Parts: sequence; C-alpha cells; structure tokens
Amino acid sequence: MLTRKNIFVIVGIVAFLIICLFLDLEPGEPDVTYTLAIAVLMAIWWASEAVPIAVTALLPVVLFPLFGIMDGKDVSAAYINHIIFLFIGGFLMAIAMEKHNLHRRIALKILLLTGTGFAKVLLGFMLATAFLSMWMSNTATAMMMVPVAISIIAKSSDYLEEKDATKYSTGLLFGIAYSASIGGIATLLGTPPNLSFTRIFSIIFPNAPEISFAEWFIFAFPISVVMFIIAWLLLYFMYRPKNEIKGNNEIIERQYAELSTASRDEKILMFLFVTLALLWIFRAGINFDSFKIPGWSNLFSHPKYINDGTVAIIIAFVLYLIPSKNEKFSRLLETGDIAKLPWHIVLLFGGGFALAQGFVASGLAIWFGEQLQFMGEFHPFVIIFIIALLMSFLTELTSNTATTEMLLPILAGIAVKIQINPLVLMLPATLAASLAFMLPVATPPNAVVFGTDKLTVADMMRTGIWLNLVGVGVVSLAVYYFAIYIFGIDLASMPDWAVIEQK
Repeated sequence: MLTRKNIFVIVGIVAFLIICLFLDLEPGEPDVTYTLAIAVLMAIWWASEAVPIAVTALLPVVLFPLFGIMDGKDVSAAYINHIIFLFIGGFLMAIAMEKHNLHRRIALKILLLTGTGFAKVLLGFMLATAFLSMWMSNTATAMMMVPVAISIIAKSSDYLEEKDATKYSTGLLFGIAYSASIGGIATLLGTPPNLSFTRIFSIIFPNAPEISFAEWFIFAFPISVVMFIIAWLLLYFMYRPKNEIKGNNEIIERQYAELSTASRDEKILMFLFVTLALLWIFRAGINFDSFKIPGWSNLFSHPKYINDGTVAIIIAFVLYLIPSKNEKFSRLLETGDIAKLPWHIVLLFGGGFALAQGFVASGLAIWFGEQLQFMGEFHPFVIIFIIALLMSFLTELTSNTATTEMLLPILAGIAVKIQINPLVLMLPATLAASLAFMLPVATPPNAVVFGTDKLTVADMMRTGIWLNLVGVGVVSLAVYYFAIYIFGIDLASMPDWAVIEQK
C-alpha cells in the first residue's frame, strides 16, 4: 500500500540517486556531491518522518564509509561525546525529580506564591513551566502542568460565562506551551538545538573557545526573560476574562497538601539539583569585561579536561549511590530508570554531529559558502534577521533539532566565505529553532496542550504568529548587540579560529 510515509521513502531515495548520478558540484571532488545527496536524503526523511528519526540519524554510519567521505571509526565516534553525556546526566536528574515528585512540588509551590486572578495564575503557570523547562524535558514539563491547569479551568468554568471560560482556558494552556519553549532557551540543557549548536560549533571550528554552560546562560537567560514577559503580556491582554474570579488557590493548596511534607529523598534531590546547577554555572568561571569569577575547575591540575558533561555524570553517579528512604532496598535511581532516557534523541544528536563532520570533511560546507557569497553584501543585522525568520517558520513544520543540525554546518560555511564571525549566523539559527508557536506539530509542548481538545489550530496560529515575529526581532537584536560583548565578537574582522579544514 502506497502510504504517505512510503511515498516520502521513495522521494528521498530518488532525490539521493539523482544527485549522485547527475550532479557534479565540485569537479574532481565527488565527496562534495555524495555528502549533499546523503544530506538531502536525511532531510527528506527527517522532515517527513517517513523513517523513524533515530534510524535516519544512523545513515552516516553506513553511507559515509561506503562513499569514501569519512572513516567508519571517525563517524561512529561522532555519536558519543561530552555533549551526549551532558544530556544523559541532566536527563537522569530530571528522571529522578519526576520519580520522587520533586518537580510537582516545585511547580505547585510557585503557583501558590503567585496568588489568584487571571494575571497571577497565568504568571504562576508560566513561571513554573519555564523554570522546570530550563532543566528537564519541555514535553514532560508540559504534561505535568496540563492536569493542574485543567483542574483550575474546570473550577473557573463554574463562575464564568462560556465565552470568558473559553478565553481563560485558552490563555492558560497557551501559557504552558509557550513558556516550556521559552524556558528551554536559557540553558544548554533546556532544549536539544542548544546542545546541537555547541557540539557542531566545536566540530567545525575545533580551535574556537569553548562555549560553556555559564557563558550560554549569561547570554540566553536575558533573551528568555524578555520573551517570557512579552508572552505573558500578549496572553493576558488577548485572553483575560471580563469578570475576574478568585479562589483558584484552593485547588492548588489542596494538591500541594496531598504531597505532605517533603521527604528525605526530595530534600536530597533538591540539594543535588541546586549543586548541579551551581557546578555548571561556575565550572569555567565568569568573565564579563572587568567582572571576573574564577571557575572551580582551576582547583584541578588540568581544568580544561573537565567539561559540563563531566559534571552531569558526577551527579548522575551520586543519584545511583544514595539509598532511598521511600523505597526499601533501593536508591534514588535504579537500573530500570536509565531505560527512560530518550535514546532516540541521543541518536538524533549523533546523526547531526556525524553529518556536520561530513560537511567539513567533504568540503560541502565551503561549497555552500561559495554559492551564497552574495549574502556578504547585506548588512549583518539583515542577515541575522533573515536567518532567524526563516528558521522560526521552518521549524513550525519540521523537527527543530534535525533542522538545526542540517543548517548549522551550512551557515558555518557561509560565514567563512563572507568573512563574518560564524557565531553571528549560527546563534540566531539556534535560538530561532525554539521560536515555533503557531502549529500543534511545531513542538511537543504545543502538541500536548492541543491534545486537551480545548484549543483550535486557528487560535494557535492567530496567537503564535505574533510571538514568532516578536521572537525573531528579540533574537536578532540580542545577537547583534548583546552577543558581541558576551562572546567577544568583532564584526569588522574574522577570528583566527574561523577556518574550516577539509580532510
């Protein structure tokens, strides 16, 4: 039977064969053409999900060695690195928090502190969701917050007219979805595109300075805060009911009381969670003009050997060592918990990293740069804005991680050819990958809230397009004005490390 997925399987293979057989992008350099063919095949299958995303991510393991693009050992090594361990360690902490209900306690406590009234309830839900999304899966965060929101929506419906009740529920659910994406921007662990960026950047420019957890946080957290405030104001003025209602705290207080007092396990987890965050933030030190805080890694003889992945795995080990008081003969994390890791995302990361290495090794990144050299005639701000705009709307229809991993190597090649710091092009693409607010398929949090059957696609598009456009503007301004100071970017010259070396 010729299903949609089967059609795209065929389309991908046909496109792959056409490029391989009938194109010669760089005479005498067949690797360039072969790499493009593989990239197009992966892009079609990733975008259509004709083949499971994780399976498509394994194509470089097979095709790069067969076509002589890269050694099989080098390709395989791309799938495991410090960024992968940062993801694994951070996700294990999130699993432990969910297992022992700490994430729910944090969320309900924030909601209790914000009070009643639509503005405050909306703020409470968005604060709780954004904070948790900085450290754990935005999908899991949204799924946890939605049942609490549904309880409040049900109670509120008893006191509001039907039109106001619809606006109230729509505003709260959008608040959860949007803040889950916005909160993820703030940390490297918050959303997969951020992790993809740091690794692909280091693959293509191995001599570039490391972008640490702290450096990314200092840059991205203010962007997240600005977007959060804008989203809150937008939702408040679009969806506030005419008649305010009180008493929502009763539901939250009752749910918080059901948790009883914090257990010993929760207290230990909270301590480890805070410790993990502080170790990440202060590992490499903070340098901002004359303001400097030395990193704790300098206490060791080889501080450069220690990275954010090292820190994540240290804390993960501790989680497997501390006995649990809630369950006899068990620890905070057990053997079965590691099976909860989203291994398909791990493979997706690896596929993107391998593809990036292929772009560099074959010369395809440079080839793209040569074809798009005309972009050098535009003002840097215009280039940044165009990249952010295209990325924002492209990820409405495709996987933001897969799209980021496909485009970053291309943008790196363009940057080298037009003689502009690669961060100027790669940063807006990475940030804009999290600015998808218009469609249910754009991000998992959007899909989660849409699954409540209380929202329409029309409402989501009508609200999300404004947030998309504002987000593109915020990201463009932040990269052009703020990133220059954080990352030491000189728009008038190229850094010494911005060289793409082919095999």
